[in-house]
Amino acid sequence: MAKIELAQLLDAGVHFGHKAHRWNPKMFPYIYAERNGIHILDLIQTMEFLKRACDFSKRASEKKQTFLFVGTKKQSASLIAIEAQKCGAFYINHRWLGGMLTNWITIKSRIDRLNHLEEQEKINSFNSLPKKEAANLKKELEKLKKYFNGVKGMKTLPDILVIIDQKREIIAIKEALSLNIPIISILDTNCDPDLATLPIPGNDDSIRSIKYIIQNITDSICLGQQSSLKT
Repeated sequence: MAKIELAQLLDAGVHFGHKAHRWNPKMFPYIYAERNGIHILDLIQTMEFLKRACDFSKRASEKKQTFLFVGTKKQSASLIAIEAQKCGAFYINHRWLGGMLTNWITIKSRIDRLNHLEEQEKINSFNSLPKKEAANLKKELEKLKKYFNGVKGMKTLPDILVIIDQKREIIAIKEALSLNIPIISILDTNCDPDLATLPIPGNDDSIRSIKYIIQNITDSICLGQQSSLKT
């Protein structure tokens, strides 16, 4: 596992929180100081929490548990897709549809529909249809890809959720909590640590901060997969 160091966290800007007036008082234990009206997170704690999350991810991966990464911010969407694919995890990086977990049977039917249409497209079945019907099916396919491309291989509910922005993904979090699915979550200073199984205090706005944290988690998942192959 890559060594997590304070200098790297500092360089990635993981310590920068939100403006002090936007804070959640529950984050007080993880805040080091206030500078120019901005809360600064305690990177020593962040380092320890990130190590715990990485260790948890590695052990879960060794047990072949599945991960679903949820990050629908535009600036981090491509990063989430790349990192999730790197370790064979699932991802939602465009929009979380309500019921993705709690209404799984319906969602699974949409995923099955996506896979069916992709198969039909692959064998050029659309070419034999009337133009209007083919156009409608292609339009439907593109829409399904937009929402479900990152989960089209997901056969059952995920074992673990990885959340990038708690405030933005609150619906996903509530669904996971209702189903007792563990949550690894980056927590900025405006977040609620009670809503995360494995919190990682950190900057959830900076792409460099998000990248550093998520890469450590996906690297740990990959290590767990490699370890399970040796046993």
